Amino acid sequence: MHMNEKALRVLEYNKIVEKLAAKAVSTMGKDAASALKPETDLALIERGQKETSEAAAMVLRKGTLPLGGISDIRPSLKRASMGGALSIEELLRICDFAHVCTKVIQYHKNTRLSSVPDPRTGSDEGFPLLDPLFGGIYAPTQLEKEISRCIINEQELADDASPKLHDIRRAIKSANEGVRDLLNSIIHSSSYRNMLQDSVVTIRNDRYCVPVKQEYRSAFPGMQHDQSSTGATVFMEPMSVVRLNNRLKELHADEREEINAILRKLSEMTANESESLLLDASLLAQLDFAFAKGELSISMKASEPIFNSCGRINIKKGRHPLLAPETVVPTDVWLGGEFSILLITGPNTGGKTVALKTIGLFSLMGQAGLHIPAFDRSELAVFDNVFADIGDEQSIEQSLSTFSSHMSNIVSILDNLTDNSLVLLDELGAGTDPTEGAALAAAILNRLHSRSIRTAVTTHYSELKVYALSTEGVENASCEFDVETLRPTYRLLIGIPGKSNAFAISSRLGLPESIIEQARTILKSEDARFEDVITDLEISRKSVILEQERAEDFRRQAEALKKDLAAKKQKLDSEREKIILSAKEEARKVIHEAKEESDRMLKQYQKTLREASFKESEAARQALRDKASSIDEELASISNDKKALKPLPKHLKNGDRVFIHTLNQSGSVISAADQNGEVLIQAGIMKVRIHLSNLSLDEAKEAKKAEPLASRAAKIGKSKSVSPEIDLRGLTIDEGVAKADKYLDDAFLAGLAQVTIIHGKGTGALRSAIQEMLKNRGNIKSFRLGQYGEGENGVTIAQLEQPS
Repeated sequence: MHMNEKALRVLEYNKIVEKLAAKAVSTMGKDAASALKPETDLALIERGQKETSEAAAMVLRKGTLPLGGISDIRPSLKRASMGGALSIEELLRICDFAHVCTKVIQYHKNTRLSSVPDPRTGSDEGFPLLDPLFGGIYAPTQLEKEISRCIINEQELADDASPKLHDIRRAIKSANEGVRDLLNSIIHSSSYRNMLQDSVVTIRNDRYCVPVKQEYRSAFPGMQHDQSSTGATVFMEPMSVVRLNNRLKELHADEREEINAILRKLSEMTANESESLLLDASLLAQLDFAFAKGELSISMKASEPIFNSCGRINIKKGRHPLLAPETVVPTDVWLGGEFSILLITGPNTGGKTVALKTIGLFSLMGQAGLHIPAFDRSELAVFDNVFADIGDEQSIEQSLSTFSSHMSNIVSILDNLTDNSLVLLDELGAGTDPTEGAALAAAILNRLHSRSIRTAVTTHYSELKVYALSTEGVENASCEFDVETLRPTYRLLIGIPGKSNAFAISSRLGLPESIIEQARTILKSEDARFEDVITDLEISRKSVILEQERAEDFRRQAEALKKDLAAKKQKLDSEREKIILSAKEEARKVIHEAKEESDRMLKQYQKTLREASFKESEAARQALRDKASSIDEELASISNDKKALKPLPKHLKNGDRVFIHTLNQSGSVISAADQNGEVLIQAGIMKVRIHLSNLSLDEAKEAKKAEPLASRAAKIGKSKSVSPEIDLRGLTIDEGVAKADKYLDDAFLAGLAQVTIIHGKGTGALRSAIQEMLKNRGNIKSFRLGQYGEGENGVTIAQLEQPS
């Protein structure tokens, strides 16, 4: 069933279609937009809505669909398929079209890569309606490359378009140079200098010529091709260059023939891809149309409505799409639930007709698959047809008055409407005697009400306000009017009949109060009481609105207070972080000083070993241990910042949470203490061995992060029992070098004169790293690879310096 054309015109649906077509890029996309009509099938309507939503989501995610350069290539494809040769311009358009296909495919790929799974379900459904359209596009890259290679612009083919064209153009260039050289010799020759009007070379009729004075025309050997407007100069082709010019003409003819051959070849390639290109054109037109709907939705700040089949309309903060966004007043409209007829009253220019048109236009837009400019989850019904009698459409030719014109429209509507129609009537019963007009309007509304047809009506008749109050299924509504400013507010108030405000407006405009009082006495008592009821309703409504606004103010104040408290909390957290960072910085400074002190003490100890006696050496070692112990205590005091600590039990077990004083970090026990009292602990991403003396139980839920510390001074107290060899096989270069470095310190302190470092043969990378490290150590006297029986090049033997 087709929608009523008169309603489409009266509700200005065509202007929405024009806006939609302007968003499309391609000719076919614009054609599809211009042909868009409302549907009556719920499945088709919902599909159109989902398509619009998917397109809008893609635009918001990755920007506009890249269709720049697209054109309608269908006529060219048809001619190519019939064996015709395409022009350079047509081939360039096909090349641009192929490039658009490539860009669209890449756009879809990027959109899919950036898709975010639904946070509620974890699934990424993508775009079920648009993905198949993108997936069906084929990019003829070979054809695009060949056209781009052969054609430079709309007037010229590339020299390398074919080997033959390259040879011809090279020959043309050579011939041109020969002609110019010969002509230059002529114009600079003393024999011809007096005969020439000017020493220049020009072209006439595609032939190289020289300007000869009229009086020497017979004396100059050559052929005349043209003369000046005054006749004083004739342009002659010297006989000596005629042959070369003829050759040039032949070469140019060969060039044109070869260009036509190249164009025929490209046309054949296009014909071979014609089916794919036609399919691409159809798919791109559908995508262009869908994205035009998405772009329109975004520009109108629109949303996808929810459709139902029970005739219910609930528009939330709807804005008429043809009114200026900065001036339009959002309105709430509902119909088809508790009542099937909405009777809107109020002053002229108060927004009654806008409300009527908003209902009708939203229904048409929604059923055409377009989003509506209203809040999310607004509801629309699926109607078989929409009928509208809005405005004065009297015809002079038909000699119809305003009343007759409206009544003719209503007769047509009553003859064609179905039970599932939407009817919009503006100023029902106007243009005739008020009493008869009101009675006629009530009778028409009764007919519509008896069939439960969804109807919205505007009127000035007070009798119809009473009809609405006394009839179940009919609801009053009004457009608010500010008597103080004498301006409408354009807010639709459902449930409250409109008040005429004629007396109040007249008084504000300066009409004498005596006249107004006399008018009040003339007014029937029943009408006066009815106006009083309306006034009471208005007062009650404004009181409710005032209370709602006060509640909203309280809510906003509470929200502002909440934000203020959150900001203060954030500030406190920030200051706390600064304090912690400052403390950590101070700790790092102390640690750095401790490290420098331990290095200085180690060097002093090495010097003492060389110069002092054994007894003095032992005294120096004891002093070093004491100093290291004091450093450990100082570090522990810095790290221990109000943590929940308990004494360490005698036996730690796997999973126990401990605080590492030397690292200022918490960790979990992996294995119990070994014979040296060291515990293997997982601290963040590191696995470290820490002595029991540097551990405490930690009951805090989160461990503070700190930089790893390593102090040689803390390790001086290691056991003197050190093995004369170390096995590094299976370790990485970094792990092996670090382990060997620590081992050499222990071996030196233990007084070993020679050690064996087993690094394996392998690729030799670990061996090279170990030997490079040995070169840079101060306490290594010498080192060498192992000999036969020692492990050969799988080991390195190092000699350590000893006290003298």
